[in-house]
Amino acid sequence: MWQSPKHFTIKSERAKTYFPIIEKIFAEERVPDDFKYLVLQESALIADAVSVSNAVGFWQFKDFTAMEMGLRVDDTIDERMNIASASRGAAKYIKKNNYQFNNWVYALQAYQMGAGGVLRSVNDTESGAKHMDITSSTYWYVKKFLAHKVAFEKVVQEKAQQPISIWEIQQPRTVEELASDLSITPEEVMSYNKWIRKGSVPADRMYAVVVPLPENKLPVKSSTVAVSKKTETQTKAVDHSFITINGVQALKAQNGESMTSLAKRAGVSLPSFMSYNDLHGHEKMVPGTYYYAAPKKSKAAQEQALAKAGDNLWTISQQYAVSLSKLKKYNRTERLETAPGQVIWMTSKMPKKSKANTTQEPSITVDDRYFTWGTRPESPVIASLTAEVSATNEEVSPPQAPTTSAPTVHIVQAGENVHAIAKKYGLSPQDLANWNNLGDNWDLAHGQVLNLKESIGTPTPSKGELIEHQVQPSDTLYGIARQYGVTIKELMDWNQKKDFSLTVGEKLRVFKR
Repeated sequence: MWQSPKHFTIKSERAKTYFPIIEKIFAEERVPDDFKYLVLQESALIADAVSVSNAVGFWQFKDFTAMEMGLRVDDTIDERMNIASASRGAAKYIKKNNYQFNNWVYALQAYQMGAGGVLRSVNDTESGAKHMDITSSTYWYVKKFLAHKVAFEKVVQEKAQQPISIWEIQQPRTVEELASDLSITPEEVMSYNKWIRKGSVPADRMYAVVVPLPENKLPVKSSTVAVSKKTETQTKAVDHSFITINGVQALKAQNGESMTSLAKRAGVSLPSFMSYNDLHGHEKMVPGTYYYAAPKKSKAAQEQALAKAGDNLWTISQQYAVSLSKLKKYNRTERLETAPGQVIWMTSKMPKKSKANTTQEPSITVDDRYFTWGTRPESPVIASLTAEVSATNEEVSPPQAPTTSAPTVHIVQAGENVHAIAKKYGLSPQDLANWNNLGDNWDLAHGQVLNLKESIGTPTPSKGELIEHQVQPSDTLYGIARQYGVTIKELMDWNQKKDFSLTVGEKLRVFKR
C-alpha cells in the first residue's frame, strides 16, 4: 500500500510514541478512539508541520481556529505544536461538528471542508446514523482516513521504542531548568516541545510538557519544582470551596478552566459532570459561574421565578439547581427559549389556561450573589420581538390582531445549530444561512438573532454605526464577530484586546457594517 517502506516505518514509530497520549485525551473528551488516525493524515505526527494554507502543528490548526479551541498561539508559545494541547483542541473541534450533524463521518468530513461545506455537498447528512456504506461517491478525505486506519491499526499495537509522558507544570521554567528537573538534556526537552518558542514556559496556565521518559521515571509531582512567590499567591487565591444551592453542591469555574478540569476538581467523572449540568461536551466553561457536583433536584426551593433578559430554561435550571427536564415538563414545553418577564414554574405543572408570559412576581427571589448572568443590550430586532411578546400579554388586544403568527426571528439557544433550527421551522438550512449572511462557516453564538425569512425591511444599523455589546456567559469573540458581520481582528483592534479572553459583562465596541 505504501510506496516507501522507510516512510511507513517512521510514521509507525511516531504513532506508537504519541498515540497513548491521544488515546487518553480522546477517552476523556468522549471522542471515538479511531479519530487518532486522523493526525497521521494531517501532519504525519510532525510537530512543526506547516501547510500551504499556513495551518500548523500536529492537527493542522490555523491560528484563529486554534485560539477558539483554547490554545495559546503567539511568539512565545504555540500549542498547536504541543501533542496534548493540540489533541484536546482537535477533540473539541470534532465534537463540535458531531453535535451539529449527529454523525461522526460527517464530523470527520467537516474537519477538512467545514460544516457549511458538508451541508452544501451532502443532501442528507443522516443524523444519528449507526451504519453507512462507503462507496465511490464517498468524500476522498473520508476514504483517505480509512486507508490510514487500515494501514496502521495493527502496527500501533506494538510498544514504542521511546515511551513518552506528560508532565504538567504551572510555573515559569526555562528549558535548562526543565532539563535539570527531569535529568535530561535541553536538546531532548526541545525535540519534544517545539511549542516552547522563546526558551521558557510562562506561568499563565497549566502546560503539558512532553518528556521522553515513562511515567514511573517522572518526578513525583510537578509541585516538586520550585514555585515562585507570585505563583504561590495565585494558587492560594483560587477558591476551591463548594456552596450549596437547593441542597446541591456547586463550585465556581475559574479562569481558563476546562470542562475536564472542572469535573476533576468537583471529584466526579466527566460524563457525570456533564449529566449533572445538562451539558453536551462542546460548551465553554464561564469563569465565575457555578456548576454542580451532584444531580440537580426535581423541584426548586420556590414555586415560580421570573425570566430575565438573556435567560433560558437551561440558565434558570442552573440558577435554581432544578432539573432541566423537570423544568420543561412543568412549563409544558420542549424548547429552551423564555421571554423577559415570563413566569417559570419550578415545582409543579403550569395550569393549561395560565398565561406563560405574565409579569407576576415570584413568591421568593433568587440570591444573585452566586451567579454572573449578564443581560444583552437589546438590538432593534430583539426590541421588536419583546414588544410583540408584551403586546400578547395585554388584557385587551385589537380585534383584528391574529392570535397566532409564524415567528419571523429565532434567538439561538445553547447547543442549537443551523440544521436543527431550519428543521424546526421547516426551512432549508442553506436558505437560513443565506438570509443571515453566515457564509461558509455556520457556527452560531448563544443569543444570536436569526431571520426566519429574507430580511426585507428589518431595521439594521447603518454602515459604521457604533454599537456597544455586553458580553454574555456563552459569548466568544468568534460568535460576536459573526453576530455583527465583522472580523475577529477588527473586534480585537477596536477594543485593544491582545488575546481571546472575555469577561462576563464586559462592554465591547462594535462598528457594525
